[in-house]
Amino acid sequence: MDRSSRSRRLAPVVAVAAAAALTLAGCSSSSGGKKAEEGGGAASAGKATTPRMTVALVTHQAPGDTFWDIVRKGAEAAAAKDNIKLVYSADPNAGNQANLVQNAIDQKVDGIAVTLAKPDALKSVVGKAEGAGIPVVGLNSGLSDWKKLGLLEFFGQDETVAGEAFGKKLNEVGAKKAVCVIQEQGNVGLTQRCDGVKKTFNGTTENLYVNGTDMPSVKSTITAKLKQDKGIDYVVTLGAPYALTAVQSVSDAGSKAKIATFDLNKDLTKAVQNGTIQFAVDQQPYLQGYLAVDSLWLYKNNGNYSGGGEQPVLTGPAFVDKSNVDKVAQFAAKGTR
Repeated sequence: MDRSSRSRRLAPVVAVAAAAALTLAGCSSSSGGKKAEEGGGAASAGKATTPRMTVALVTHQAPGDTFWDIVRKGAEAAAAKDNIKLVYSADPNAGNQANLVQNAIDQKVDGIAVTLAKPDALKSVVGKAEGAGIPVVGLNSGLSDWKKLGLLEFFGQDETVAGEAFGKKLNEVGAKKAVCVIQEQGNVGLTQRCDGVKKTFNGTTENLYVNGTDMPSVKSTITAKLKQDKGIDYVVTLGAPYALTAVQSVSDAGSKAKIATFDLNKDLTKAVQNGTIQFAVDQQPYLQGYLAVDSLWLYKNNGNYSGGGEQPVLTGPAFVDKSNVDKVAQFAAKGTR
């Protein structure tokens, strides 16, 4: 059934999740990287008695990127509530990620949640899943492409909007020259962030590409840039681990540049509290994982489409800074923000 005919037959159902996303909003291998060590998962409202489902969550997580621990934690909470067996896999190489989706198809899972950091590489295998009758939803990366690829729903942040908001924030804090650090070439969402910053920032900005899978290299590349250009007064990073590494680069370079970033984790939140990081944009990765898995349960058991199958469910952006970081920190300490 094509999307238009499906939309005519099903009245759009805007899930409670959409409201939750707006209410909560304050704001990347292997088989998945280390799981978050912190305890204290979200409280459960009860467990579904519906038949057991198997859902595959396939992301482009790179080794050591703790952002995805939070996504996975949210997905696991939804899976526990909905009587779902969650199968997680990840690889930053788009071809390998596509192979992981194919593995999920071969295993005849009941649903697939996938990130589309490099959508062209996933187009064919997503089509195969849909052809096999497996519902597919998107999360985190791919807002511009999820409907083109025929996905049922999408949960995440509009990266262009987030970048534009970031650029305006740089204006407010008086920044004049920024460098935007991109840790993965070809990732459309990361490029959209930096493009958005450039669009609204009144100062000058340029992109700096680093190898996000090699933190010593990230550190040395940022350090070299800051030594070469003393006029840089803000380093913009696109993930919490890279922001924390940039702190070391600023020190090594003897630079006076300040640091701001996209995304949070426990250590990043502490850095905002102590002033090492100026601010962060939160896209609520826990919510992305939770809603993506929960949506597949709702689709199978009640025919629901969040956003009516036509609009994405936005989980960000929202700024976390000195004014509100203490409220966020209590959840970040549990590994859920």
